[in-house]
Amino acid sequence: MCLPTVFSYNPKLHPVHIGTELYLLQITNTGLTHTGLHLLPPLASLLPLLSDLEELDVSWNDFVSGTLHSFTQQTHPVSKLKVLRLSSCRLTTEDVQTLGGALELIPDLEELSLSWNSQVGGKLPQVLHTFQQGSKIRTLELVDCALTPQDGEFVGHLLPKLQSLEVFDLSNNRNIGSSLDIIAQGLKSTPGLKILKLHSCGLSPKSVRILDGAFAFLDALRILDLSCNKELGRGFEEVPARLALLKHLEVLDLHQCSLTAEDVTSLTQIVPLLSNLEELDLSSNRALGGSLESLLSRLRFLPSLKSLLINSCALQRESFTALAEASVYLPALEILDLSWNKCVGGNLELLQQTLNLSRSLRELRLSSCSLVTEDVALLALVMQTGHLATLQKLDLSYNDGICDAGWAIFCQNLCRLKELTELDISLRPSSSQECGQWFRHLLCAVTQLPVITGIEMRRWVIPALQEKELDCFTQDRRRDIRFDHGGFQ
Repeated sequence: MCLPTVFSYNPKLHPVHIGTELYLLQITNTGLTHTGLHLLPPLASLLPLLSDLEELDVSWNDFVSGTLHSFTQQTHPVSKLKVLRLSSCRLTTEDVQTLGGALELIPDLEELSLSWNSQVGGKLPQVLHTFQQGSKIRTLELVDCALTPQDGEFVGHLLPKLQSLEVFDLSNNRNIGSSLDIIAQGLKSTPGLKILKLHSCGLSPKSVRILDGAFAFLDALRILDLSCNKELGRGFEEVPARLALLKHLEVLDLHQCSLTAEDVTSLTQIVPLLSNLEELDLSSNRALGGSLESLLSRLRFLPSLKSLLINSCALQRESFTALAEASVYLPALEILDLSWNKCVGGNLELLQQTLNLSRSLRELRLSSCSLVTEDVALLALVMQTGHLATLQKLDLSYNDGICDAGWAIFCQNLCRLKELTELDISLRPSSSQECGQWFRHLLCAVTQLPVITGIEMRRWVIPALQEKELDCFTQDRRRDIRFDHGGFQ
């Protein structure tokens, strides 16, 4: 039997022909709806032929909705299945009930993803009731499943049975915050947990204190995501700070959590102790302002830090100065996002030493930072002296205060960023401006950038005299480079 074209496979797995040696069957994001139901019988009929199948992924397919029984009737021949992904399949109530029975026949299952299926909400016990003590589940993803507080209580009681659990994602389930105490109690029985994601789960200040009690039992945790819990502010005040015990933590995401100055005071004592931290996201906590000075100054104790995102934090000059001084001691830094912090404008020189010393920086985002001509002239000088050689993405958008002379000197040196793939110099949505003579320098630079793929120039209007130059450029170049601009004058 030949595979239809909607099938894909992982080229790292061999062989890929139909037979008992096929290990992965992936039918994701085909775009088929119920008009593709005629495919279900042949797809389901494949399963008895695949006795060695270990991974089945039919995510992002509407045609699965209401038809899961066609697959589950054939699950016994694929009892070796280890990975089952059904994300965004619009599962129905009948599908959910059917799935619960089918999971009994897959004892070796290690990964289950039911994310973005709202009908799972209120019915989670029907799906997972077969998980028993000693379950082999390592990954359980239930993102945006409309889980109820009762579902939260059930999963909290279930966790002690899942002692092999390594990845647990309950993000975008806003109603489970009230059952967090039971969930946290269950987390104490998952010592091998590496990833915990509770993004947008309706957490409160009390939630931080509840979770803090579980952190002492999660020594293996690598990633902690508490982002977009907008009621979380003041939660880090007066906590015992067991978060500092997570010695292996690599990612801490607290963006858009309404953090306060008091929270930052506590985090200032905790974050520098996370010596293996690689990614820190404090973005969109607008009330922080100048209270970040002490925390940012102590980032120098995190030599492994690779990504620092502090956009939209209303930084003040003192905080920015502290960051600039500490960033010199961050040799591994790859991503720095300071966007929407107006204090950067006119003060970018504070970062000059960091930019000169950097050997790893791949992304620099300075959108809407009130940059002035002197700031882009500084970037040009850094490029001219051979620095920023590893930069791949540069965002200077929404900085309308830069004159033509500034853009000219910047574009004249842009050709030195040989690894640059994306550049954004778009104007604000309310603005529109004609490109100056610097546009010619930009085109010249792009011809010398071997891997550039996109130039964002929204609301910049290209003069008619230079329209032909751009047309010739796009026709003559063999590489596909996208210019997104505001049109021609």
